[in-house]
Amino acid sequence: MQFWKRVAAAAACTLCLAVAPAYAQEDYPSKPIMLVVTYPPGGPTDAMARTLAAALKNSLGQTVVVENRAGAGGNIGAEAVARAEPDGYTLMFGTSAPLAINVSLYRKINYDPIKSFAPVIQIGLLPNVLVVNANVPVKNVQELIAYGKAHPGKLTYASSGNGASSHLAGVLFNNLAGTDFQHVPYKGTGPALNDLLGGQVSMTFTDVLTALPFIKSGKVRALGVTTRGRSQALPDVPTVAEQAGALGLSTFDVSVFFGVVAPAGTPPEIIRKLNTAFADALQQPEVRKTLQGQGLEFAPSTTPEQLGAFVKSEVGKWRTVVQKSGAQLD
Repeated sequence: MQFWKRVAAAAACTLCLAVAPAYAQEDYPSKPIMLVVTYPPGGPTDAMARTLAAALKNSLGQTVVVENRAGAGGNIGAEAVARAEPDGYTLMFGTSAPLAINVSLYRKINYDPIKSFAPVIQIGLLPNVLVVNANVPVKNVQELIAYGKAHPGKLTYASSGNGASSHLAGVLFNNLAGTDFQHVPYKGTGPALNDLLGGQVSMTFTDVLTALPFIKSGKVRALGVTTRGRSQALPDVPTVAEQAGALGLSTFDVSVFFGVVAPAGTPPEIIRKLNTAFADALQQPEVRKTLQGQGLEFAPSTTPEQLGAFVKSEVGKWRTVVQKSGAQLD
């Protein structure tokens, strides 16, 4: 009799263990959720994450707390999320760097942007714009390419640092257009823009919001938006691709994208709940207005599968660009 009691007890324990995750998923979320931002407070990524976090409380019934874990180009925060329990309570508001570029840029990285995360939703992107110093004698991308080829090695482009998107955008442009614009790295966007305004460098690729005041004041000239579609903030500025598709730039597409991911192994039911909650938040008029004011262009596709496919394509694209740039970071 004692034997059968032990068997029954063991079976009951096994049943409880099997049922517990299902109940946990049904009750999810039952405590606050942490949304990791891989950059310091105050930047555009942090601002967007906090806007969404505040809006998610209504959808999820729980507080979403933003935690900044900056360093190593986003790798520190990404590694922390990759190692977290896959229970839906630790998420990352990721960008192009940790989700697509860093795996090729850094010599050692302790996560895989494809295998270490479960995609939740793509939020959107922050367009970049190619701007030149007002004294550079070109008014559009075609003229820039022609001038660059007629004066090889004369034009320079500033970036916020080796391996930054502003650096890699120039590498991609050179590769596609056959130009040889010379790269000048700086320690941040601010110093790069200061030297552009002072005429020490010819051009830079920077985000639309940062460039907008200088474009309006006439201190720099906007030649082309770097995304496939025109920017809402600069609707009259054509894209690089539409201006110079016949010159090799038909596939030119550079932006900072934003996506939410969870640790790999997070149950599909929780991923679906999170996807629905973020999608609902993105439809709130006040949220959309705030995010657009922060420069965000909303993503046309918002399913987890679409984000997963997009990340894979971006990893492949930037691997080629990084290899051609020769950039490597420790």
